[in-house]
Amino acid sequence: DVFVAIRGQNKDGHDFIDEALKNGAVAIVYEKKHYKPFSHDNIVWIGVDESRDALAWLSSKFYGCPSKNLHLIGITGTNGKTTTSYLIREILKKNGKKTGLIGTIKYFIDEDEITAPHTTPESLQFQKLLWEMLQKGVEYVISEVSSHALSLKRVDYSEFEVAVFTNLSREHLDFHKDMEDYFLAKKKLFADLLRSDGLAIINIDDEYGRRLAKEIKQRKFFYSLEDPKADIYVKNYKLMFTATEITVVIDGQEHILKIPLLGIPNIYNTLSALSVGLLFKIPLDVIKLALLDVKAPQGRFENIDEGQKFYVFVDYAHTPDALERLLKSVLKLKEESGHKGRIITLFGCGGNRDRGKRPQMGKIASELSDYVILTSDNPRWEEPRKIIREIEEGITKDNFIVVTDRKEALKISVSMCEKGDILIVAGKGHEDYQEIEGNRIFFSDREILRDLLRNLKK
Repeated sequence: DVFVAIRGQNKDGHDFIDEALKNGAVAIVYEKKHYKPFSHDNIVWIGVDESRDALAWLSSKFYGCPSKNLHLIGITGTNGKTTTSYLIREILKKNGKKTGLIGTIKYFIDEDEITAPHTTPESLQFQKLLWEMLQKGVEYVISEVSSHALSLKRVDYSEFEVAVFTNLSREHLDFHKDMEDYFLAKKKLFADLLRSDGLAIINIDDEYGRRLAKEIKQRKFFYSLEDPKADIYVKNYKLMFTATEITVVIDGQEHILKIPLLGIPNIYNTLSALSVGLLFKIPLDVIKLALLDVKAPQGRFENIDEGQKFYVFVDYAHTPDALERLLKSVLKLKEESGHKGRIITLFGCGGNRDRGKRPQMGKIASELSDYVILTSDNPRWEEPRKIIREIEEGITKDNFIVVTDRKEALKISVSMCEKGDILIVAGKGHEDYQEIEGNRIFFSDREILRDLLRNLKK
């Protein structure tokens, strides 16, 4: 086998070259700046400038450049990638197409499911997945493309036919040095990996979306909730606790769409998916049917209903922008439905990640909720109470309590709810673990809440 020595954030693959040789490697790809090869019988040494780039190129070639024979759709942005990918998959399936999906919760090869270790896997696994999909007759592949994946060249040497930009807000600044670096990573999908005859689908309500539109050369298709000059835009919408109804304008014609997803962010996700469907000339009637049937991905504004007399929603919102959008959607839902219940928000922030967002999220939760419960998320190697103290720094109102143990916090939050209240549990969404001091401990907000709510009735 060929061993490619990659320099990671914590370990350097060059330190494992001797072990690879002992295990039978016949060729070594190494970075010329970081390693000097030594004489070794029957070993091929390949010096490169950047081994991640080499791995991406080798992987694509090894699997026969599978993206050339697929309709590859990439979705990038801070929020909305997962739901948008599920919506697009549903639209394509409803039109009789075989699909593959690579994303945060699961990978799908047609109807076969694979657990997803990363939103976007390493280049070797990414190309292998595309190849396997091709072998099984898949025609269309929808892939979430994270900024980490773009920076670390996980999808390089792939040809994207469509690239979707959802939005950009503060996130991953523990990895990217600043927002400019973060934006440039996202831009790479459009500027470098989108085919010259490909199409960029862009949310122009987002300031970075408008900037992206000016800076790339490929064909562009715009969607908006605000700008009637966009290719498709929403003239009006109606938010309900069971569904959302939107009036969308396409080529000057108004069309009413109903989706069983909640909140303003899901209107944007729907517009992204609708744009992709229109690009592939899928009849609008088929798209409407697909949207009616779609189910929210796990932990994305997911309604946890066990017959209780109040609402409980679990959402993956773990950035300031996502939390603000989520809570503003709930406030809008309350306003439009005349609902009088309180909004109770439970959340925490991850450890060993961007600390700057912690006080921002505290401020947002406190100002947009009636009551807030601060708790642990994935503390990783940080002390949980220290993380919470940094969240508290942004709070100016006296409307919160601290319950460090997340399970206890969930129990208290449910016990606080009265008839008609709305409990928002944010941050972990679909995740079924907590990361504490290097260990992944089984933990599911969704399962714990269901147990608590079922026991309420006893």
